[in-house]
Amino acid sequence: MGNKITELIQSHRSIRKFTNEEVANEIIEDITLSGQWAPSSNHIQAYSILVIQDQSKKQKLAELTGNQVYVEECPVFFIICADFHRLHTATKKHQSTFEINEVENVMVGAVDAALVAQNMFLAARSYGLGGVMIGGIRNNPEEVAALLELPKYVIPIMGLCVGYPAQSPQQKPRLPRQAVVHHDRYEKDKLEQLLDQYDEETRRYYMERTNGKRSDSWSELVAKHFSTPKRPHLKGFIKKQGIHLD
Repeated sequence: MGNKITELIQSHRSIRKFTNEEVANEIIEDITLSGQWAPSSNHIQAYSILVIQDQSKKQKLAELTGNQVYVEECPVFFIICADFHRLHTATKKHQSTFEINEVENVMVGAVDAALVAQNMFLAARSYGLGGVMIGGIRNNPEEVAALLELPKYVIPIMGLCVGYPAQSPQQKPRLPRQAVVHHDRYEKDKLEQLLDQYDEETRRYYMERTNGKRSDSWSELVAKHFSTPKRPHLKGFIKKQGIHLD
């Protein structure tokens, strides 16, 4: 069972190569409007969207995100931020205190930004566009903030490359439903067996995708990912932006 919307969602793949065709301003506006209609906790809308089309800025952002060339090559690059600057401005209108120094607030901003980004991505795909999310926007957040003139209380959460696809990659397999979807309780009894099956599936996927050059399993990738700290500098950057979580 399915429909056009679920088929669109379930056909997801990341696109990192784009044609030279520009994205019309009307489409960009519709994509950002779709982002604004994402759900938001308590209707505070703790996010902002930056539309980057200036080639020199895209080039610099490609460098800052880890030399990801598709940031430079995509026709339009969006940056979705958790934004408490606007909320601070609103509270000042009422001479109210601004109790921002809570983990919950950072989580709300990150969740709002993620929901906005996904809405935007789906809207883009509905126009025949493709793209890829860029977590590397958090690699060098101070430099990104300076480049984009982000004010206090604004934190870049993710980037989104968008353009007309110049590739059609194979879909990367997802975890078995039984390992993700639980009913009435967390069903962990068969988890190891399910992960063994998924490891085999992902190993075959990488073998086919790389013509035998890679044979990573999912659990191997996860183990490698969590073996070292990830972006420990973010805590200091968030503090510098005015949010003190200590």
